Amino acid sequence: MIGELLPAAVASAEAFEDCSEDELFPQERKLLGNSVERRRREFTTVRACARRALADLGLPPTPVLPGVRNAPRWPDGIVGSMTHCDGYRAAALARAAEMVTVGIDAEPDLPLRPGVVESIALPSELSWVRAAVPGAVHRDRLLFSAKECVYKAWYPMMRSELDFEDAEIAFATQTVDPAGSSGTFTAQVLRPARHASGRWMDAFRGRWAASRGLIVTTIALPAVER
Repeated sequence: MIGELLPAAVASAEAFEDCSEDELFPQERKLLGNSVERRRREFTTVRACARRALADLGLPPTPVLPGVRNAPRWPDGIVGSMTHCDGYRAAALARAAEMVTVGIDAEPDLPLRPGVVESIALPSELSWVRAAVPGAVHRDRLLFSAKECVYKAWYPMMRSELDFEDAEIAFATQTVDPAGSSGTFTAQVLRPARHASGRWMDAFRGRWAASRGLIVTTIALPAVER
């Protein structure tokens, strides 16, 4: 699912089934401690995905350890993101010389719990959610995923936090075919800031897809503005 949403400069890998903990480095296994089985499976498999993406970039396998705010610590010169939900794990990585940041998120294509969308949505977003067509992608969950995707793109790049209300999402296009649906979105950052490179960060463009009972959202910001 995810590879079709990302530019060629981004290496990605996904899994619909879990792998053995034998895939873990000792440093990673130590982090699991007495975690429950579900946590162990998602932790292990998403890291296996990350190492497949590293290999696609010509890099050796390495432990993927959490940094500040649990953002993954990648090898020098690499940017990327990981995600997992029931039945799906994925990682997407790129060289910093080609991409400033990469953010991905995956969610089940199911409604959010009552009251959640009202707590994360701006008025324009809530209007869009409430205009949903029955039987289509669950717009509340799609909105939630897009906002998570923005955060995953923003935090490693800027080292500052965004709340749900700090980015306004607008979904621009949507296509539907027998395999599912897909489209694009824009995210206007309402608390913009200047990147260390001097580049002003105030908006992102993203892509999404829904199929196999899943929603995936992606953002990949090129190092050279186009």
